[in-house]
Amino acid sequence: MGYQSFKDLVVWQEAKKLAVEIYKLTSDGKFSKDYGLKGQIQRSAVSIASNIAEGYERNSNKEFIRFLLIAKGSNAELITQLEIAKDVGYINQDVFAAIENQINKIGAMLTKLIMSRKSKK
Repeated sequence: MGYQSFKDLVVWQEAKKLAVEIYKLTSDGKFSKDYGLKGQIQRSAVSIASNIAEGYERNSNKEFIRFLLIAKGSNAELITQLEIAKDVGYINQDVFAAIENQINKIGAMLTKLIMSRKSKK
């Protein structure tokens, strides 16, 4: 696929970095005690990088695209859950805006990668 490993994909690197930040963010204050929302957010964040990796390792362009689409879905899920966290007061607007920028960047990278892979069918 042009890369030696999924770890070489910048989108995977960014998604993993985001997941680590989400874990740090959700381990503090009131957020850390809301096990339902905290768990959902953590799972969504981990799912983005995990689906990129799993799709890459399938060694099939069609499967890779499918898993990239799942990662995009998890990306949208994550922003929705963070909007809720912001609205209930777990994170402030500045923190939300910074994470939203990362999520949007990852979403755009996923879209470009999907379009690139679709053109290689």
